Amino acid sequence: MKKCLNLLFALLLTISAANAESINKAISDSRINKGAVSVSVKDIETGKTLYELNSDKPVAPASTLKAVSFAAALNELGKDYEFTTTLYKNTNNELILKLGADPFLKSNNLRTLLKAAKDKKITEPKAFYIDDTILDKTEWGEGWQWDDDLNPLMPKFGAYNLDSNLLTITFAPTIKEAPAEIKFDVFYPTTFVNMVTTGNTNNIKITRNNNIAPDVLNVEGTIAKQEQRKIPINHLKRYFILRLEDAIRAEKIEYYGNFTDKKLSGENVYEVAKITNPIEKATKAIMNDSNNMVAETVFKIAGGHYIQNTGSAEAAVKMLTDYCKHIGVNTNNIKFVDGSGVSKNNLVTADFMTSFLTAQYKKDESYKDIFSSAGEGTLKNRMLYFKDNLKAKTGTLSDISAITGYLTTAKGKNVAFDIMINDPTAKNSDRKMLEEYILRAIHSSY
Repeated sequence: MKKCLNLLFALLLTISAANAESINKAISDSRINKGAVSVSVKDIETGKTLYELNSDKPVAPASTLKAVSFAAALNELGKDYEFTTTLYKNTNNELILKLGADPFLKSNNLRTLLKAAKDKKITEPKAFYIDDTILDKTEWGEGWQWDDDLNPLMPKFGAYNLDSNLLTITFAPTIKEAPAEIKFDVFYPTTFVNMVTTGNTNNIKITRNNNIAPDVLNVEGTIAKQEQRKIPINHLKRYFILRLEDAIRAEKIEYYGNFTDKKLSGENVYEVAKITNPIEKATKAIMNDSNNMVAETVFKIAGGHYIQNTGSAEAAVKMLTDYCKHIGVNTNNIKFVDGSGVSKNNLVTADFMTSFLTAQYKKDESYKDIFSSAGEGTLKNRMLYFKDNLKAKTGTLSDISAITGYLTTAKGKNVAFDIMINDPTAKNSDRKMLEEYILRAIHSSY
């Protein structure tokens, strides 16, 4: 009997080595430094590690962190949570707008609220207050790149979220070699230093020096046909109040005073109207489209909900760390600083990621369904080989590419996987290609 067990054990080791060899070959054939690649694969039914490479090495996870932070936020807020912006009136004929940091709030929603006030004969309020206490005043993440503040994928975020916190600039040609026409789609106090001329091609560069002149945009280059660009709003509260004033004027409400910060009192007030958006919209935005502003907003809202106070990054990180402990995942040697993965100060291991995915799957199998399938979201033109067998979240930063999620192998085994590649010498396309080759090896080997 002992001899048979030894033979069986030896056979299993041989099979395991053969399975690992196909993954190792994919990595060695890629010419990417093996030391820059972290991989972990676990059987989600048993939790057993099937393959690992540098799986205990801390690496910046990029946007794959959203798969972790959003799970904790969704657990805290609940699947029925709604982002809510509410207009109230008190018995002193004063209006109070309670912000919900709704990442999907639009300017026309403000007009809807003011129209409701007008319909209820509230046309001359004595004062207008704004309760913005849902989130703190920090509108960018720790470790975010200050020189990337014009990146439309990294806008500021906070209680005053509105219109995705982006401005649309339209560039239009005029006559040959003459300055181009530049304008915003709505009024926002900004000066353009216009060095864009009408030429034969569209080649526009936008810069801003926040230390010297945050409200001055330097634009240069050439333009041949009309083009629109989106840039982050640099002062969220200013933009919000401008759009609020637009709504007040449009509805002919007689108010020309200031908008003062004031926490809503529960006494002598009644609801005029509210705007809501379901958290399902955030699910798609975060897990399929990898929207950083939505991810950070939801993360901080959930943190505030957890501590029953104003949301902050510190509160959100505590919520996430405690959630990991609650589902039995070790966070030693792990560092969280934001919810989107934008900051390279976030550090996780591949083993942590697959441990989390395995534990989360056991807690809620349906969580797997909110990941993108091949051909969807950030996988729109990737991983088509796997069809519906893949559920994944991607991540990309300078020098870093990552992918994590769930895979049903050719043999029908369900695995959790994590791949992180941190190689500054490799092209991003090569890092992405290696991810697919590793996944193909996992798919065929297990």
